[in-house]
Amino acid sequence: ISLVFFFHSSVFHRFIAKPCALGLKVQANGPQKAQPNAILEKVFTAITKHPDEKRLEGLSKQLDWDVRSIQRWFRQRRNQEKPSTLTKFCESMWRFTFYLYIFTYGVRFLKKTPWLWNTRQCWNGYPYQPLMPDLHYYYIVELSFYWSLMFSQFIDIKRKDFGVMFTHHIVAVILLTFSYVTNLTRVGTLTLCLHDVADIVLEAAKMANYCKCQKLSDLLFYTFAIVFIVSRLGIYPLWILNTTLFELYEALGNFPALWVFNMLLVILQILNCIWSYLIIKTAYKALSKGKVAKDDRSDIESSSDEEETVPRSKTPHSTITTNGTSGANGTNGYLTGGTCSEEH
Repeated sequence: ISLVFFFHSSVFHRFIAKPCALGLKVQANGPQKAQPNAILEKVFTAITKHPDEKRLEGLSKQLDWDVRSIQRWFRQRRNQEKPSTLTKFCESMWRFTFYLYIFTYGVRFLKKTPWLWNTRQCWNGYPYQPLMPDLHYYYIVELSFYWSLMFSQFIDIKRKDFGVMFTHHIVAVILLTFSYVTNLTRVGTLTLCLHDVADIVLEAAKMANYCKCQKLSDLLFYTFAIVFIVSRLGIYPLWILNTTLFELYEALGNFPALWVFNMLLVILQILNCIWSYLIIKTAYKALSKGKVAKDDRSDIESSSDEEETVPRSKTPHSTITTNGTSGANGTNGYLTGGTCSEEH
């Protein structure tokens, strides 16, 4: 099923997301390409993409370029391999569509279940609880999607929080698999639905930013921040962790799966706390500067230090007016303002 997600993703990008992006006039070109240079290209491909000071000085003498120009060339060369805004928009639209669909499905399914309104119902009759077809479908689709995210993360846009996101995907896959095998699926459905809601707003904010709708993007960011913090730091520990740590123990006593399950849920909460800190920091900067510069939680590319032009000759004391970051060619920080450079 994960392979089916890959196929559907590519079809969605090509026939739905891309036409929508072009209709919204999303920029299709990628970062500006570095000036062709055989010597620097050989160093870049065969030796290092991040030359140290000693190597920069040697290249400066060899090419008769100033060090800053060579640094700028390497930045542009690294950045030209990054995806275009169009590609980023298509990826966000695909995720937005999935999260919206699966959250809607989850709400429609859960509102008919007794454990949505009383979490103690999660443990009634355990472990002999029937696996309903709707619940089975919900689990399989979510598990397949997280499997696809875990693998596609290596070929998708590389983000600043790659390690945290990869850890999250591993924990999610293990948690889903473990809860399915041990039939702890009722509380699993509550956890899934609660965690999907913020991601809908996150992807919508990214798309608004790629369309250069800054005011809408900022509004969605603030909405996302509120929804994320309330759902992950408020409802999740008070609703989910409360029932798995206390109500489950009261109903069934102590057993090995309880400890493993709760350990995974607590790790998930630790990741939520890390992201909440980054979101609050971004929101604070946004309020102090008047607009959102970026979101540290997700969609930040690993190297965001591109610049626009490379001088053709050595000019040690020249002033270059185009050495700032470009709004169009900027990193994938999901809320990068048109004139705001990335801060790291």
